[in-house]
Amino acid sequence: MGFRNKMNEEGSVVRNKARLVAKGYCQEEGIDFDETFAHVARLEAIRMFLAYVAHKNFTVYQMDVKSAFLNGLLEEEVYVEQPPGFEQKTLGDKVYKLKKALYGLKQAPRAWYDTLSQFLTDNGFTKGKVDRTLFRIQDGESIFLVQIYVDDIIFGSTNKELCDKFSNLMQGKFEMSMMGELTFFLGLQIKQCQEEIYISQPKYTKELLKKFGIEEGRTVSTPIATNVKIDKDEKGKPVDESKYRGMIGSLLYLTAGRPDILHVVCLCACFQSNPKESHMSVVKRIFRYLKGTIQYGLFYPKNEKFSLKGYSDSDYAGNIDDRKSTSGSCQFLGDCLVSWF
Repeated sequence: MGFRNKMNEEGSVVRNKARLVAKGYCQEEGIDFDETFAHVARLEAIRMFLAYVAHKNFTVYQMDVKSAFLNGLLEEEVYVEQPPGFEQKTLGDKVYKLKKALYGLKQAPRAWYDTLSQFLTDNGFTKGKVDRTLFRIQDGESIFLVQIYVDDIIFGSTNKELCDKFSNLMQGKFEMSMMGELTFFLGLQIKQCQEEIYISQPKYTKELLKKFGIEEGRTVSTPIATNVKIDKDEKGKPVDESKYRGMIGSLLYLTAGRPDILHVVCLCACFQSNPKESHMSVVKRIFRYLKGTIQYGLFYPKNEKFSLKGYSDSDYAGNIDDRKSTSGSCQFLGDCLVSWF
């Protein structure tokens, strides 16, 4: 059995889940499964989706498929033992043959994606040629968009009636939870206002500060001092490698909505194999910067502009150790920052 607490953007438990989970780690490739890759939306795609929503000035809604993987149809033969605590002694050593997927199976995400994708295309939706998790349908001058991430679905339209039709369509096929206007998705807190869309990660930031014990102490105004140059520091004192990697990994996910820390986080990520105290001090400074800027995020104004613009820059031989240059770029759709590296 698998147990999980589903939380909202404020960190409150909204549902307790209990699932019957298959032992997917016992599967053998070539015997139990073939292909397991399933398309999932990239964060850049979500930001582009929201930028387009701001441009067209319509509301985005969210729905959740209950026990989504249980709807996925299996193409191969899969057998499972009787689950502990639910054995039927009269059946002896007999096993179950699955018609649909179970949580834990390696092919479960792909089976669900194929099932949902086929259902949408059968009902007139067109799948994106580049982003295979984006589906659209044109109804006269109205456009309807759907973006899927496993069992989470966000959708919106310039015509509110199309949203109602889609909701009824999905509820007629799957067991759904309608969650109203989009407020929390993939760790991003999204506030849809009359004039703009605001994307931030304060809940996740607060969790990081608490997790790594940096809730107290002073804050700083920049993620890294302008006169600091990070190098290997081969003579420096080593620090806990696992803790350093954990901090870097957490910060990398935070860059989904915080481009202001991306550069320094990537610099610190270069020294995960042998971190020193000098590297750790820079990482802790990032956290102190986050402590004073918890509410920072992305601002997507609703206006007529939607042209693609890009900016790039680089230093020259800025790396102290190997004299390599560091480059970076960002892309805008109108006035909305959608991608950076």
